[in-house]
Amino acid sequence: STAAKMAAQSSEIDETMKKLTSHPGFMGFLIIDKDGIPIRSSLDHAEAVQYAGLLSLLAMKSRAAVRELDPQNDVTFLRLRSKKHEILVAPDKEYILMVIQSPQIKA
Repeated sequence: STAAKMAAQSSEIDETMKKLTSHPGFMGFLIIDKDGIPIRSSLDHAEAVQYAGLLSLLAMKSRAAVRELDPQNDVTFLRLRSKKHEILVAPDKEYILMVIQSPQIKA
């Protein structure tokens, strides 16, 4: 049934999020739908909405640029690094997963 399938997906998402949160440097995650609306998040609401709005725009621009260069190609992953954060963006057809972590300093 559809309900059982959704429950299984939800539990799979929970497991994945549990693994992510245990990673060293993990700061937060956000899953947004194709309209840029936060669905699941470990961030507070205001932060989630801000990240969703800004990074969904970046993902769309990136996809447009890649397709302009080669219409057969598509973006599968973005990594954005600043002095304070590293933001990993994995766009898909229906959702975008974002993970915020502290940049790992290599000694």
